[in-house]
Amino acid sequence: MAESRFVYVTFIRTTPEKLWRALIEPEFTRQFWCETWQDCEWKPGASWRIMVPDGRVFDTGEVIEFEPPKRLVLTWRNEIFPELTAEGHSRLTYELEPKGDAVKLTLIHEMDRGNSQLIGKVSTGWPVILSSLKSLLETGEALEETRHWPKGV
Repeated sequence: MAESRFVYVTFIRTTPEKLWRALIEPEFTRQFWCETWQDCEWKPGASWRIMVPDGRVFDTGEVIEFEPPKRLVLTWRNEIFPELTAEGHSRLTYELEPKGDAVKLTLIHEMDRGNSQLIGKVSTGWPVILSSLKSLLETGEALEETRHWPKGV
């Protein structure tokens, strides 16, 4: 079991297929995830990276599991902040489960390292990103604070 772990569960009024697309397709992620997009072939073993608006690679990893529209597992390493890069790879899991007219989204971000700085950082970032995703899918508009890349990062 991971020594550092962040778990977030939310219910989004949408279909599993729409939520899945929103999690991986650039036209969606740019809207709710600070103008970023993921560069990936979306198959097990494929390399994965998050690109920021100025063209830098922010995070990298590999697709471990890809089961549309149910489960996605990635390794994840930050490439911008040396102290986070030094921690190595973490593991991100998305699980989607239909619940009536909604989808239960469970996100687990974990690392086999006690007191991981990366897990500490993502535990403050994921709630606003996933709230913005929920808002986008339910209302058509992402939260204002996640529409643009933060200045100075």
